[in-house]
Amino acid sequence: MGDRKYRQRGYQDSDRDRERHEKRPGPRKDYFGPKTPNMPGKREVVRCASCAMVFPLGMDYTGRCPRCGLELHSCKQCAFFDSSARFECTQTITARIPRKDAKNECNFYSPRTTIERETSTSKPLDARQAFENLFRK
Repeated sequence: MGDRKYRQRGYQDSDRDRERHEKRPGPRKDYFGPKTPNMPGKREVVRCASCAMVFPLGMDYTGRCPRCGLELHSCKQCAFFDSSARFECTQTITARIPRKDAKNECNFYSPRTTIERETSTSKPLDARQAFENLFRK
């Protein structure tokens, strides 16, 4: 072993080196397969298209948004609104609705719901409190 310049493991290793490496503990044998990831939960929410305020799911969507005043029964809030589709709606409508943020009487209206991950369990009171929580020990 003294005639080699580098101490790399290879085909010229002696039995002494093999015994030293065999004493290391191997991987655990009490589980099978990959570890199951701990994914956060999901929730279904309805948000305002203008200010992103979260609405409760069973709400009546005939009024206005309490924060920004956007009409809730409008094309912008609809699940079928698509700016690349004909008349900007994925449903077959006969006439184009010119103002997408105004209240309309469309029969196809359905509020746009999204699935979001629950990333935190508690919401900070304000921005300063959130900043202080970052550096709390």
